[in-house]
Amino acid sequence: MIERLVRTTAAAIAASGSVAVAAAAPTVAAYGTWRSPISAESLAESSIYMRDLRVVGDTLYWNESRPSEKGRTVIMNDAGGKASVSTPTGFDVRTRVHEYGGASYLATADVVYFSNFADQRLYEQRGQNAPRALTPAGYRYADCVVHPAGDVLICVREDHTSNEVKNAIVAVKRSGDDAGTVLFGKSDFVAYPRLSADGRKLAWIAWDHPNMPWDTTTLYVADLASGNLANVQVVAGGSNESVLEPQWDRDGALYFMSDRNDFWNLFVWRGSRAEPVLAMQAEFAGPLWSLGESNYALTGDGTAVVRYGTAMTDHLALLDLKNGTLREIRLPFVGYSSIQLRGDRVLTIATATDQSPAIVSVDVRSGRFEVVRRPAAATLNAALLSRAEAIEFPTAGGRTAHAFYYPPRNDGFAAPEGELPPLIVQVHGGPTGASTSEFSSKVQYWTSRGFAIVDVNYGGSTGYGRAYRERLKGQWGVVDVQDVVAAAKFLGEQRKADPKRLIIRGGSAGGYTVLAALSQTDVFRTGADYFGVSDLSALARDTHKFESRYLDGLVAPYPAGKAIYDARSPLTHLSGFKAPLLVLQGADDPIVPPNQAHMIVDALKQRGAPVAYVEFEGESHGFRKAESIIRATEAELYFYGQVLGFTPADKLPAVKIENAARLP
Repeated sequence: MIERLVRTTAAAIAASGSVAVAAAAPTVAAYGTWRSPISAESLAESSIYMRDLRVVGDTLYWNESRPSEKGRTVIMNDAGGKASVSTPTGFDVRTRVHEYGGASYLATADVVYFSNFADQRLYEQRGQNAPRALTPAGYRYADCVVHPAGDVLICVREDHTSNEVKNAIVAVKRSGDDAGTVLFGKSDFVAYPRLSADGRKLAWIAWDHPNMPWDTTTLYVADLASGNLANVQVVAGGSNESVLEPQWDRDGALYFMSDRNDFWNLFVWRGSRAEPVLAMQAEFAGPLWSLGESNYALTGDGTAVVRYGTAMTDHLALLDLKNGTLREIRLPFVGYSSIQLRGDRVLTIATATDQSPAIVSVDVRSGRFEVVRRPAAATLNAALLSRAEAIEFPTAGGRTAHAFYYPPRNDGFAAPEGELPPLIVQVHGGPTGASTSEFSSKVQYWTSRGFAIVDVNYGGSTGYGRAYRERLKGQWGVVDVQDVVAAAKFLGEQRKADPKRLIIRGGSAGGYTVLAALSQTDVFRTGADYFGVSDLSALARDTHKFESRYLDGLVAPYPAGKAIYDARSPLTHLSGFKAPLLVLQGADDPIVPPNQAHMIVDALKQRGAPVAYVEFEGESHGFRKAESIIRATEAELYFYGQVLGFTPADKLPAVKIENAARLP
């Protein structure tokens, strides 16, 4: 009944911005058993992601995911003032460069170019005509720009035609049937090819193993003439400095982000030396997991619209590029991404604490804004909404760490007197990712059922400067575990959580922390691992190029440091697993291959430990299909009920638990 109600009222929710909750005396029921109108089905419907805003003339383009269409991604536009789909059926606009993709399309006045997920070829789409392939198979493309002369695209290319994957900046002929001519291929990785306004100069960043782009990158500039680069010079970076996001201004100045002063701040280069525009203990950029991130926009009149974060809350501001002064544009949002300009208005993907993400158009002078696109239901009634509380807590080594705590919230229910809520300790991926206070329907799914959540920004997370980010250097599986344990214990001591009903969940790098915490400590009653790492040595041998040397910095160089890998691999600490484990895995995951899940599940099963496994066909690193999101969410709730001994209000499909007789 509840699920049917959510399905039939989804449109009304989006229009009214609220979910009706009966104004009656609350029903007394144990935490975890509360009935919530946020079903797994409605959660899947709202799992629509927008990214990569692009403005061409008066038209805005963006990428938007489609959970209901097997997870494909389409290009949208707002030509004529109405959002419409540009991508025909049968195409999925995603690139696999670095596997994490980003910047998968380029729009011009008359053509859209995009990378198609199935074959990774670049396609040209003119109006309503069928897309035409421009490049041969065996290559991947991303982050393209068009040369002012109009005859070539300059792109990041990943060459998979041999056993050795090669990354380069290439020039691709727009006429078609061209894999591209290499302009720069001397580094292991490249990103952000950016042309000056006249097309005579090219800027880009590059880096080499074992560095990641948040460790050390180099910013290059060169003359571009006759299809070749000349007078290549280094502008910034090269050693313990992460340089990102170069942009040329109309006057020929080159702007970029650098963390040489601990935080990513905006710098400028005018042909001699690089200087900070503004030195500030705030992050004006983030780690380059996805290509093409756009954290600022140059107006061309001596100012820039910038996004910067302090205490994990974003601000949008105008930055005077000459005197380095900021004027904040006060808006009711806590997160911004993909900053673009359309005339005198700023377009950005904005997030709030109480509403789903939206594309907004902002008047920079008045601060007035309008919503251009909000694909998911707007918000929840305040009676259901759990708001994030920023906490700072003590952890190992006399340090402090950060997190966001969400109390249980559903005014239709109350817990029995004296009962404390079960706590879900949520571990983000990355591990240089970050938890924020922005609205998450996934969080509300749990809090509205009577769970508390703590979303931990363990040491290594982004948002607190380079020094905080580097706490994890050589300490993955140590510092992150210490911090999630400390967060759980802290909230237990504060009587905001039941210390006997602590749950840990996470995906990717967060999944590894889940397994490490369960194998090294006895703090948690149960855990859910989404495509996490169980054997660090196997990951070092098997993963894709982008992260193939990542563990050098997080753990130790391999194979020289194999003893450390073994010591920190959950697979070598099977006797430490005392808590039942749920593992969820995509069958087609190239980043954390399914063998990582199979190894830990098989080993625990053989030891007689309670363990459940659900594998999702056609899913990669993260679940995109509506049916996968529904199944995974309901499997978690069912599993927690079985382990903690409560019966959820939802009607849930069972999950097979191996060695279920040994459940506590």
